[in-house]
Amino acid sequence: METIQISENLKAHFLRLYQMAICDDDFSPLELKMLYKSAEERGISAKNLDEILLNPINSKSLIPESIEEKVEYLYDLTVMIWADGIVTPNEYSALEKYVAMFGFLEENVKEIVDYFIEAVKQGKTKKDILNDLNN
Repeated sequence: METIQISENLKAHFLRLYQMAICDDDFSPLELKMLYKSAEERGISAKNLDEILLNPINSKSLIPESIEEKVEYLYDLTVMIWADGIVTPNEYSALEKYVAMFGFLEENVKEIVDYFIEAVKQGKTKKDILNDLNN
């Protein structure tokens, strides 16, 4: 059986996605499906994802460094909270915390959160968002 190496940063990302999914006390099947789909897109099997979730690491110290990685992770987190078509106050607040944790200026946090939510609602892709930022 082939063992895939998963970086600590990526493990932390999936733990954050899981935390985001459960923060509204309504862990919907859509959110669970989104979590496994996101893992599959990165070449992570369901078994590997189960292992990550069952053996969590300290994700607070593992912050994405590049702007591309920050955008990618924030996009995934936003897709997770929008999976059921509702953004609860807890989900919004959690996304604000992640934006701040990723090193964005405090005065820009709300605007960044609103941008990501609106972009996901409109069906924008990660690539679309990166293009918006680069222009």
